[in-house]
Amino acid sequence: MSSDAPPATRRIGEWDSFAGLIARQDALLPAALAAAGRSPFYRRRRDGVPADRAELARYPLTGKDDLRDAYPFGMLAVDRSRLATYHESSGSTGTPTSSYYTAGDWAELIDRYARTRVDIRPADTFLVRTPYALMLTGHVAHQAALARGATVVPADNRSLATPYAKVVRLIHDLDVTLTWSLPTDTLLWAAAAGHAGLRPERDFPALRALLVSGEPLSPARRDRIARLWGAPVVEEYGASETGGLAGACPHGHLHLWADRAIFEVYDPATGRISTEGTGELVVTPLFREAMPLLRYHIGDRVEVTWRDCPCGWRLPVVRVLGRFAGPGGLTTVGLEDVVFRLPPEYGVLFWRAREQGSGLDVQIEVAPEHGAAAVKELTAAVGGAFDIDVRVEAMPPGALVPARVLTAGPEVMKPRGLFAAGEDWDRALRYY
Repeated sequence: MSSDAPPATRRIGEWDSFAGLIARQDALLPAALAAAGRSPFYRRRRDGVPADRAELARYPLTGKDDLRDAYPFGMLAVDRSRLATYHESSGSTGTPTSSYYTAGDWAELIDRYARTRVDIRPADTFLVRTPYALMLTGHVAHQAALARGATVVPADNRSLATPYAKVVRLIHDLDVTLTWSLPTDTLLWAAAAGHAGLRPERDFPALRALLVSGEPLSPARRDRIARLWGAPVVEEYGASETGGLAGACPHGHLHLWADRAIFEVYDPATGRISTEGTGELVVTPLFREAMPLLRYHIGDRVEVTWRDCPCGWRLPVVRVLGRFAGPGGLTTVGLEDVVFRLPPEYGVLFWRAREQGSGLDVQIEVAPEHGAAAVKELTAAVGGAFDIDVRVEAMPPGALVPARVLTAGPEVMKPRGLFAAGEDWDRALRYY
């Protein structure tokens, strides 16, 4: 796959104001609308394809149900011979959503991913710990690292061949410099390292950054991970249907790539659409050949602000709040932030919460000597932050994440037909 970005793309800083950024969008939009005009899905829509930005602003949203109904190639806007890759969502709710990319799409995806504030270099060893399979995330990181000369360790987080203990060994023994994973994985690695007699902040000196995506990330959890590993945590945000949508600047703010897409904020309660505020994210990619999307309603709750940042990127700032919104303004990222503001010496890395009646049940793994203090402090903090009745329960280490999960070896075996006496031949012809 080519690593050269399409000539119409620009580097961060090649516009000098937010007005210049919007002018950039306006210059790119006609080509995006023309591409949508080649998509069977948009051609069949009663509204047709919008002709300009004013019509786009009134155009119906494209939702996940639309993508499911169009499975597998109803959104395809190029001849299938031009496709480079095909991807699907997990399909856990029924029919999966498809997404597909040409080589030209891939060049732009790679260029966008590599905007990370931590340069990917030929000297890097880059461990990729997000899904490969039919999803996009692992492949984007893999290709971006290869394009910049790095050594890639394709660890994949959906494979039984690379349990947590093995990932820790790889990071340690291979002098891994960069990792790409869910934020939660970095906490699981830290716990697994402890079981192996290693200290994350001391015994992994080559590690220079942890690149994370796939979950909302609160400032408190980001800081806790950075302190655990002694390395910065660099956030990215995106989706399989769109690729990367935002990245963190040197000041830690997550910026929408608004030179590559038009973003809107949708309030489902009122139907109101705006360019900033709190609501659900809507995106119109400006570089997409195979699968153009017009006003794609991702569904993630976000807070978007168009404000200056010390980084000087002149891109809107986004906070990803997650999809769950409970009573009292409760959100996943808000609750997480409160949990990770507990004193680090309490050792709280793993927690879970569930609505129960009008209140909230929270369980935390905490060392027994700190259990009473942690329960008292977290009960007060959550109740104060969200005006909700909360019941906090201290669980012993290993109750939420068992030690066997952190210490287990690979469970994969190849299919076999012939077994020795006493061997478990029920495992014949199966992968585990």
